[in-house]
Amino acid sequence: MPPDDPRTGMPRRGAASPVDQVIMVAMAEYTYLVLSLPRGTTRDTARQILTEHAERGGWEIDRLRLYPDGRRRIQLRRKVIRAVRTF
Repeated sequence: MPPDDPRTGMPRRGAASPVDQVIMVAMAEYTYLVLSLPRGTTRDTARQILTEHAERGGWEIDRLRLYPDGRRRIQLRRKVIRAVRTF
């Protein structure tokens, strides 16, 4: 059996262990907007509201919750774009 990995203290499993294959990816920053639609709001009206936010503001649905009484809670998100100074 190969010696323990000095970084993790775990026994090595061979040439390529899962620990060695992890790729770090920078997480994007998002801004969030929460919409609460009252019960009685039709699906068509909700669709129109979400379409407007998507087309005009660049929002996308992150979470949508439909409650048993008919209320909707919608969490929208969009990426934060940071301006980089150029010389």
